[in-house]
Amino acid sequence: MIRLYDYWQSSSSYRVRIGLNLLGLPYDRVPLDLTAQEQGSPQNLARNPQGMVPTLEIDGHMLTQSLAILEYLNEEFAAGWLPQSAVARARVRALSMAIAMEIQPVCNMRVAQNAVAASGGAHTLERWMQDHIGPGLAAVDALLDHPQTGQFCHGNAVTLADICLLPQIYNARRWGVDLAHFPRITAIERAMLALDAVRRAHPDALAP
Repeated sequence: MIRLYDYWQSSSSYRVRIGLNLLGLPYDRVPLDLTAQEQGSPQNLARNPQGMVPTLEIDGHMLTQSLAILEYLNEEFAAGWLPQSAVARARVRALSMAIAMEIQPVCNMRVAQNAVAASGGAHTLERWMQDHIGPGLAAVDALLDHPQTGQFCHGNAVTLADICLLPQIYNARRWGVDLAHFPRITAIERAMLALDAVRRAHPDALAP
């Protein structure tokens, strides 16, 4: 039995859904409503003391943090989401971290709402997201100007970087970020969304 505790619009949850679907692993999805603060319930804190999503219950373990979960799945099920050579693995991890550790934390809804409130009206939520997602993705697009970029972020097979990138593109579109100047990113988006397993993980397929 595999059980995923998630929220439909959470980019971290979206990553893990993509990974599970690509591996063809059946799982029970247990949605938590972040707008109702269900992530802070005693039950969820017992699973995930950070009070976050996602949490993956698998093989008798409770796993947290989406990148750690994806690396577990990669190793346990030989997914091939990290290349063989050390330098290639470093590149894929760098692309993944540029999204998961640089863009996402600033655009976490709780952080963004606090920043907007503290700005005294200087920022709207939409403007905050645009001001941080746009430059972040511009940097990622520049990193993709590289000989090892192929149909996907690294070569012609899905890697950890693609699994991180697609949910961030979803967030960009959600907040009205102009992606017209990011041709490499939008090409990878098209390649990812051509995969049925990836489409089934999309937030729009799970909207309450």
